[in-house]
Amino acid sequence: MASEEEVGVSRKRRRKVVQETGPYILRTLVDNVPLGPEGDAPDIEISCVELWEGNLYIGTSAGDILHLVLIPPDPTETAASPTYILASRLQPAFVPSTLSGQKPPGIQQILVLPRSNKACVLCNGMLTFYSLPELSPAFATTKVANCAWVGGVDQNAYDGGAGGDGEVVMISIRSKIRLVHIGEQIRVVKNIDYAGSLFSARRDAFACVADAHSYALLDVDHQQKIPLFPISSLDETVEAGTGGQAVSISSSGPSGTGATLSDRPLSADPTGDNRGHGRSTSLGAFVSGLGRRQESPRPRSSDRSRLQTPEPHERESSPARESSPDVTGERRSSPSKVPSTPEKPLPQVPTQEPSSTRTQLQKPAIFLRPHILSPSPGEFLLTTGTASSEPGVGMFVNLDGDVVRGTVEFAKYPDSLAVDGRGVGIDISPNNADDEEGGYVLAVIERNVGKGREWGLECQRWDVDPGEPNEKEWLQVTAAEDDRESNHESESSLHSSLGIRTTLSYGEIPLAEVCAKLQQRRIRLTQSSASAREFPLEQWEIERSNEEEEFARRFGRLRSRVAVWSGSKVWWAVRSPLAIRLDAQLELARMATSGTNSNATLDRRKVVSVVNDVRGKEPRTETEFLSLNYIRQKAGLLLFMELIGSIDQGVTMENSDKSATEDAMMEGGVDPRIILALIPFLRQEIVEGSSGIWIFGGVKEVAEKLIMQQMATPDSGATTVTPEAGILDLIRRYLLAWRRKKGFGSIADEGEVFRTVDAALLRVLLRLDLQSPKGPATPSSIRAELNGFIDHGVACFDRAVELLEAARRLYILSRLYQSRKLARDVLATWRRILEGEIDEGGEFDDGENKVREYLIKSRDPVLVEEFGTWLARRNPKIGVRVFADDNSRIKLNPSQVVKLLQKGAPDAVKEYLEHLVFGKNNTQYVNELIFFYLDSVLAILKDSETARSTLAQTYESYRALRPPKPTYRQFITDNVIDEEWWQNRLRLLQLLGGNRGAASDYNVEAILQRIEPYEQELVPEMIILHGRQARHPQAIRLLTHGLGDFDTAINYCLMGGSSIFHPMSSGHMRPNTVPTRQEQATLFSYLLAEFMRIEDLTDRIERSSELLERFGGWLDVAQVLSLIPDSWSVELVSGFLISALRRLVREKNMSMVAKALSGAENLRISADFIARCEEVGPTVEAKE
Repeated sequence: MASEEEVGVSRKRRRKVVQETGPYILRTLVDNVPLGPEGDAPDIEISCVELWEGNLYIGTSAGDILHLVLIPPDPTETAASPTYILASRLQPAFVPSTLSGQKPPGIQQILVLPRSNKACVLCNGMLTFYSLPELSPAFATTKVANCAWVGGVDQNAYDGGAGGDGEVVMISIRSKIRLVHIGEQIRVVKNIDYAGSLFSARRDAFACVADAHSYALLDVDHQQKIPLFPISSLDETVEAGTGGQAVSISSSGPSGTGATLSDRPLSADPTGDNRGHGRSTSLGAFVSGLGRRQESPRPRSSDRSRLQTPEPHERESSPARESSPDVTGERRSSPSKVPSTPEKPLPQVPTQEPSSTRTQLQKPAIFLRPHILSPSPGEFLLTTGTASSEPGVGMFVNLDGDVVRGTVEFAKYPDSLAVDGRGVGIDISPNNADDEEGGYVLAVIERNVGKGREWGLECQRWDVDPGEPNEKEWLQVTAAEDDRESNHESESSLHSSLGIRTTLSYGEIPLAEVCAKLQQRRIRLTQSSASAREFPLEQWEIERSNEEEEFARRFGRLRSRVAVWSGSKVWWAVRSPLAIRLDAQLELARMATSGTNSNATLDRRKVVSVVNDVRGKEPRTETEFLSLNYIRQKAGLLLFMELIGSIDQGVTMENSDKSATEDAMMEGGVDPRIILALIPFLRQEIVEGSSGIWIFGGVKEVAEKLIMQQMATPDSGATTVTPEAGILDLIRRYLLAWRRKKGFGSIADEGEVFRTVDAALLRVLLRLDLQSPKGPATPSSIRAELNGFIDHGVACFDRAVELLEAARRLYILSRLYQSRKLARDVLATWRRILEGEIDEGGEFDDGENKVREYLIKSRDPVLVEEFGTWLARRNPKIGVRVFADDNSRIKLNPSQVVKLLQKGAPDAVKEYLEHLVFGKNNTQYVNELIFFYLDSVLAILKDSETARSTLAQTYESYRALRPPKPTYRQFITDNVIDEEWWQNRLRLLQLLGGNRGAASDYNVEAILQRIEPYEQELVPEMIILHGRQARHPQAIRLLTHGLGDFDTAINYCLMGGSSIFHPMSSGHMRPNTVPTRQEQATLFSYLLAEFMRIEDLTDRIERSSELLERFGGWLDVAQVLSLIPDSWSVELVSGFLISALRRLVREKNMSMVAKALSGAENLRISADFIARCEEVGPTVEAKE
């Protein structure tokens, strides 16, 4: 468990963070004001504060004015703040109180008038005048006794600058308000009858004033009054209402240029009214003066309207705490845009009821301290309530006395008020141009906390439209500890500990924490870079750090006019910068659990709420731009850290939480290397580069602690991250989103960032892909995404090669090489896979064809030769297509390819030659292919008795078949033997018997010479070769008696022996190779003679009869009759004889017709000749 000291520190830190979540924060103006002449003076407190052009004036309850001057910070010191040193201590003159035991209030007001270069000081009811800035006495003979307050400077005319013809102020003296012009001289302008006034604020000719009971609106030019409403709604001495009838308040007192301020001599008369109070926001400055005030003579009823403000009651009878009225907002100045009608006729004075009747009905008054502020040129903000312990309400009144806007509610009736900001919708003028737009009202309020009490500021907007939400924020300033009761401190002393005021000039406040959060600082994420901490920083790093600090310091220079004080301390109430305000909310989320455990659960809802608040928010300034970026980055980082911490502890995260984390990370835009550093197995992929990684200082503080902890204990934190945990999917999407930012000029260290992103993404995809089945990628799968990622190129090429090699993902590695057009590496990787090296993905299906297709598209002849030869050696059928494909970009000479294959892939030579001859009809290499087949077949026949017997058996089997039977070619094709030599023999027969033009011109003699020893085994080959040599009788004899292939023998006669395996219908026979009819007749005569020699009589008769019947027209009748044995019946050859006789008759008839046609043609020609001769006539030739 945490010790009490740790818990105490944690509570204090939490309290400080809570303070910074609101719109305002406190920053020290003066830490220890020397209130007493000898130093510490616990019984002396600050009563009022004013700042003007580097001069700080502090009034004390002891009646002293401390003049402190600004000492600018040393520009060489980066974290230095401006300081104030005491220049002088002044004790203004005043009349001592004659009441025993009553402590005087001290300095009640310090009113600085820059245009007249004067200051008015109200001390214990005595008003004195001084020259600026050293507060030397002015108008030495002029002092005002019995003064209640001084102020009422026209805030529309006030421009904050020195010089000019002076200013008109309002001074409350007894039963009247006196308007006084202060310049080089002081003179009274006019008197206004208004008794018991406690405070006023003025815009142009309209002043809003208050007495002890109610508010009223005065027209100081026409000296008329419009009663408004009571300060306390329980005060029955005043009728409720707003904007009553106008009442004349003209006075016959001195006015004009000749009047002087001192209408009566300065007196120390104990009965004099020296109880006035100045415009101070101190909670104790109003003590004593008003409390000792005696009853003023009440004017007659005819002199006051029914709603005219009565004199305040004795202070002792007031249930409220007693303090001086507040003048915060008196320095606000801008031209009024609200129309006013000072010249319009005012309504008649209402009939006044008898004073005696009103007095009889009057109950004891409830005294509440009035507050009058003017937040805009045409409005006054007034407070009202029921009691000091009850809630209060702020109401806005325009210059016509009408209530405008909505109301502002306070948790308790405020002790003091201040407004800050121009306000939304208020026109910009030279006087408010420097103010921030948002308008706030800050109320000093005391509230009970446990057994004690605390004082602070309740901050809320005053410029929101009615109906819009207006959240209140609490800014604690001081806390009343429980032991104060044991010290018997009075309520007044506790109450007087807090004051607030809007000063005349702005104060410059440097916020080092803004600089610390927004400054770019270097973070070391890897073990090697972290070890560099032990060495001194290099010069470049020192210089850059200084530059970043100087740049960030600009965003921490703020201004404020709202001063807050308590005891001997003075603070600025500063508009909380966006970075501090939102960062404090994130810090509260980190403190969601008690204790000091660094692994405490984050309040995700608070962090997500911050992310949602800034989503879509457009920055208006550079500071806001950086602040929003910083908050988004830190929020995303916190959510991610909490996510991986929960997963590491075995906590199942909801999908909504993961989605919110992912959205925050993507919107944040934090350097992805920071995110990856939180996952140990991805940390090694981080590339820091020579310049290192620079991020916001606030982000560094969050990330560095966990990263250093993980480095110190490698076995802890996010080491169990698995695909099932879902975090890898989140990281994958996050890194993919970052990859889409490539080329954006806004990304610093782009090279190192995207090398890291790509390496980490590759590792994540590889780990996710472990769950995928082996084989090619399916659409929309992780493997398809991995392939697409690699195909589009990666920035971390070398590291990607290492990762893929380590993961044994060779096919993905080949795709990586393809993305860089490294053809040799692609082919080498594929060769490794095909040769048996493990590829875990199993994606390289049909790899040999992929290699072939790749080589066909290659433009590198060296690669084509090298890997084409390797592929042909591995798979000849596919490999040779690399060299023979028409679409190949590298065209190699066939002779070159043959030599290449003979050297590197001998088994592929045949395939290449077959492709050339059969596939490409390239007859140039027929001889080479024939001899290759012949060598293969002869080698088998020479060495294998089985092969020889197999061939002999095929002949016997074929001869044993009865007609009709297929040709021998068809027979051996249908009964193929699955042996290479058999396939080679079929191709050999095809080449030998084919009719391919130049391919027919192979070396018949050389081939015949080689196969003659095997003429009994290679009968078809001998037939073809005999036919090529025109040895038709021998060829026909082998066809008839060697094979018994009678159909092929007939085909041989028809085609002249050119081919016995390619009939003309097959398209391989050229028409010009068909023999003439005479040649066919000769071949048929040879065939008939062989048929007549068939040993089997039945076959002899059938084959001869069929031949004579089908092709008898090619045979001579006489020759046929000479060959037919006399023993044959005429019936056997009747068909032939009938067709022969018919042919003879047909020939005879055709001869007769031809003869007749020739005779007729002769007669026609003779007739034509005679006719021509007659036409020409005779020709007489003379004899010589």
